Amino acid sequence: MNETTGGMFGDDSGTGGDFFDSIFQFEIASKFSEGKGLGVADMIYSKITGEHLPTEVIQPRLEPIKKFDNYEIDHNLLPKTIIQPSNESLERLDKFEDLINDASETYGVDSKIIKSVILAESSAKPNALSSANAKGLMQLMDSTASDLGVNNSWDPKQNIMGGTKYLSQLLRQYNGDLKLALAAYNAGPGNVDKHGGIPPFQETKNYVTRVLGYLKNFEG
Repeated sequence: MNETTGGMFGDDSGTGGDFFDSIFQFEIASKFSEGKGLGVADMIYSKITGEHLPTEVIQPRLEPIKKFDNYEIDHNLLPKTIIQPSNESLERLDKFEDLINDASETYGVDSKIIKSVILAESSAKPNALSSANAKGLMQLMDSTASDLGVNNSWDPKQNIMGGTKYLSQLLRQYNGDLKLALAAYNAGPGNVDKHGGIPPFQETKNYVTRVLGYLKNFEG
């Protein structure tokens, strides 16, 4: 695990800081993936904080991609940058290390993938609730949770086990294609099948890029 910086807006910025960190870091990652520089981002950051953009927050990485358990990740699927979580979100995530490892062993999904999804879904907040009523660490909808045998989505163990079980089902459904599995986790397999790949929804495209960016962070 890489040393983190506490997020671009600091450790004391609370929930709002986590939210703006995520948005700001994703936008920078997107610019890197498009081959653009950080001049504009650095200018904005300097105006907000009075400092220059920390280069250690998001770093270009071009090393070969490794295999994650049974799922081979295509080098072309991953962004060229790391998206590095804040200290606060990683501290929260660390509390669920044993549960994540248990789910990883049970369902054969690499623990780094599980962690990356948790960060993207909830910033590792077990009480996270979305506007669509998705709940907990891996943001399970009630109908999906019921299908997965999850009785209480607020229980971290049930939530992580259920979310990981769903990920494993999607990975099998899409023959180990992590990109498609993540898109289906976000937008539903029906939309992935309908469009023959990642749906043309900006939210889903951003989600896949964000999870893969976190994944590169854990591989760093």
